[in-house]
Amino acid sequence: MEDQVTFMPRIGEKAPEFTAVTTQGTINFPKDYEGKWVIFFSHPADFTPVCTSEFMTFANMEKQFNEANCELVGLSVDGLYSHIAWLRTIKEKIEYKGMKDIEVTFPLIEDISMEVSKRYGMIQPGESSTQAVRAVFFIDPKGIIRTILYYPLSIGRNFQEIYRALIALQTADAFQVACPADWQPGDDVIVPTAGSCGVAKERMEDAETLDCKDWFFCTKKLDKQKVLDTVLKK
Repeated sequence: MEDQVTFMPRIGEKAPEFTAVTTQGTINFPKDYEGKWVIFFSHPADFTPVCTSEFMTFANMEKQFNEANCELVGLSVDGLYSHIAWLRTIKEKIEYKGMKDIEVTFPLIEDISMEVSKRYGMIQPGESSTQAVRAVFFIDPKGIIRTILYYPLSIGRNFQEIYRALIALQTADAFQVACPADWQPGDDVIVPTAGSCGVAKERMEDAETLDCKDWFFCTKKLDKQKVLDTVLKK
């Protein structure tokens, strides 16, 4: 019997569609989230410590993500009643890094059949054939996958980086720029590479608005408040 080949979705492609039962009711994905950014992420299993720390962190940051026009959607291959029991345990019993009484209100998808997780390449047989790895998909308001992050079962995600990447994607879209390594709102941004010799020459001579180290490497100031006013809801 030949192994079934599942192609992972790629950056720039439409997010695969599905309908699923969640802790917040049935969702049609990504149709229900048109006009919003979505962080769609998987976790290996309920009632596991690393996953618990991640869900508490995501829930604690949910308002911050929502203010950036972003919704959170989680998934694991456990069943709905397991999800509900686990989330109740988190709220009633677990304290982590000063966080306690944390209520998870974003949807957590039931995926016992692994249909959705396989469609998104969340099942990595070399890691586990029965648990999803820690995948993160950034999906834009048009339903396009813009960034993909994968972590193994043993390592929790960096949630500040997830938030930073979301704001950087929105900034790049809004201002038609690129964001350099370790970029944070208020840092200089990169101007797209010149497409002609004439433009390259003009940029090198434009010392007032651009800082060009060479024709291909030009940065400019972008005020932090302008970034925040653009990407965060008021």
